[in-house]
Amino acid sequence: MDAIIKDAEDRMKKSAASLEEELAGLRTGRASAAMFDKLRVPYYGTPTPINQVASISVPESRLVVIQPWDKAVLPEIEKAIQSSEMSLNPSNDGKVIRINIPPLTEERRKEIVKLAKNTAEQGRVAVRNIRRDANDELKKQEKSGDISEDDLKRGEDQVQKLTDQYIEQINEVLSAKEHEILEI
Repeated sequence: MDAIIKDAEDRMKKSAASLEEELAGLRTGRASAAMFDKLRVPYYGTPTPINQVASISVPESRLVVIQPWDKAVLPEIEKAIQSSEMSLNPSNDGKVIRINIPPLTEERRKEIVKLAKNTAEQGRVAVRNIRRDANDELKKQEKSGDISEDDLKRGEDQVQKLTDQYIEQINEVLSAKEHEILEI
């Protein structure tokens, strides 16, 4: 029984961490190196994350500077940023790429918040699915006689407490991101 609960907790923890990572990539009005985590550039024929071929710095709140270690990849990085869904316009001076982050319009902010809410809901659904799987495993053990009915009830209560805890964590992360997006 403890192994099932431990496994469920580990999986819920990974779901919450995955959600945080996903939300970090959402564009807010501020510059952030995490905005480029999902972008890949072809590097020697392999799609490679930008942060593995260049250093990304944020010298000002609305400016990102990307300095590739290999100058040959500069146009590829520029192309990847232009073709991304971030609506950014990089400027390339032959050595570094500078990206001014324009303030978001109210309409765009609302779209991003909606996207963040959908992402958070997917995270909550994942946590609930893990709860269902753990409860199914506990019921199987009870049926096979490995645990008693009382142990089953105790296990289900523990799994529910974990579920509530991680859903609360997801809600807090979403709330913080929403505040960050809507902040002017």
